[in-house]
Amino acid sequence: MAKNQWSFSWNYLGRRLLAVIALAFVIAVPQFKAMAQAAAPAPTPVAAGGIEGTWQGTLHIPNGQALRTVLKVTQDAKGALSANFYSIDQGGQPFPVSSISFDGGVLKYAIQPFDLKYEGKISGDGNSVTGASVQGGSSLPLVFERATPATEWSIPEPRPQVPPMPADADPGVQVATIKPTKPDEQRKGFIWDGHALQVINFSLAELMCTAYNLQPKQIAGAPDWMTSDKFDMTVQPDMPGRPSLKQSQSMAKKLMADRFQLKVHEDKKEMSAFVLTVNGTPKMTKSTAAADAGEGLFFGPVGTLHVRNAPMVDFAQLLQASLLDRPVVDQTGLDGRWDFTLKWTPDDAQFAAMGVKGAPPTSDAADSPPELLTAMREQLGLKLEAQKTPVKVLVVDHADHPSPN
Repeated sequence: MAKNQWSFSWNYLGRRLLAVIALAFVIAVPQFKAMAQAAAPAPTPVAAGGIEGTWQGTLHIPNGQALRTVLKVTQDAKGALSANFYSIDQGGQPFPVSSISFDGGVLKYAIQPFDLKYEGKISGDGNSVTGASVQGGSSLPLVFERATPATEWSIPEPRPQVPPMPADADPGVQVATIKPTKPDEQRKGFIWDGHALQVINFSLAELMCTAYNLQPKQIAGAPDWMTSDKFDMTVQPDMPGRPSLKQSQSMAKKLMADRFQLKVHEDKKEMSAFVLTVNGTPKMTKSTAAADAGEGLFFGPVGTLHVRNAPMVDFAQLLQASLLDRPVVDQTGLDGRWDFTLKWTPDDAQFAAMGVKGAPPTSDAADSPPELLTAMREQLGLKLEAQKTPVKVLVVDHADHPSPN
């Protein structure tokens, strides 16, 4: 993911999983296909003129990245429209649009779970649509061209789903490669790609935060290179199946101990932290999904956080890992798993915590979301307060640069 784009996805890898997305225009990971399908309403009637067919266009991101997008529109016998959206440079997963209409030569569609909307005007010859893709107030121009069999882009086959590892499995590392990150690398990720754990553009300190559920201030005694030197790593487990979050973290711990000779010990330190508590009655929805269905915590777009089937401790760890500049301690006492969407107006400090360069998009509209702490009280019934409290820290006793592959 580019550093100045922030819609990242937390699927079963959970905390600190950053999907490869551009700017705030997110097409979430395949695990959220079912959610998008559930959000899609009945097709809407199509106006005269016709929009059925395959449309394709390239979304040009300010950082220079280009994403090819495809919209496949179908029309049933009653003239109702439906469509699937593809971001083919991010995989072949289809995403059903939540709503679509074509009236007076204007095409509109929305993908509700990702807060993405498009509106464009069809050309006189009916072969192109010129408009803009909007997500969370950020807009990028997007021109669709009607595709023919000769010009249609090939959509990659979606990766087959890998069955999960047994819940009691403790995978080791069969093969691991570690190399310095290229200076111009803008992506950043801790992701399972279907075959191996991919760690992209991470320092050893960042990998520690991911593996041990820490905020950077909870690491003590680390030499400077542990923060400054960035690495790309590919970690192949020694057993088949898709690892859970805890299993992926276990693999990362074993990798650091073996290849970086990392040795640490745990301590407690009183420091400034955010304490998460209930403010009155929770306004979130208790999830009805099974615990083993996987959890989803993902930003899309900036200032919008979607949480599905996740416990409060994961929400707290996401806040400390990606938004806030200090640890977050969960004292809500809320059991179970929760579904909710949080919308707020971010500030520069939150973006700095996420590694984003530049201020977030702002809006002077009267209906702009409130700042984070207010939004949590009003929308979730939760309170986040800064206070001094004892917090776990990991003290680095020893670390080396990685051993050769």
